Amino acid sequence: MKEHKFKVLVLADGTVVVDGVPVVKGQQVEVTITIEEPSALRYPLRGLPVFYEDPFGPATDESDWNALN
Repeated sequence: MKEHKFKVLVLADGTVVVDGVPVVKGQQVEVTITIEEPSALRYPLRGLPVFYEDPFGPATDESDWNALN
């Protein structure tokens, strides 16, 4: 069995139209529908700018280091 994946949008009336399917008329196919989760909920920070105030500064205050005493 060959597998082909297509990403399509559901129309307002709930219809799904898939164009360009490589089958011949009368050939039997199996259709599975997978509903994708919105990507905005999975990765809320994707696409936002990243800003570092002091990227080369120390991670902690120097008083936290016991080796300096």
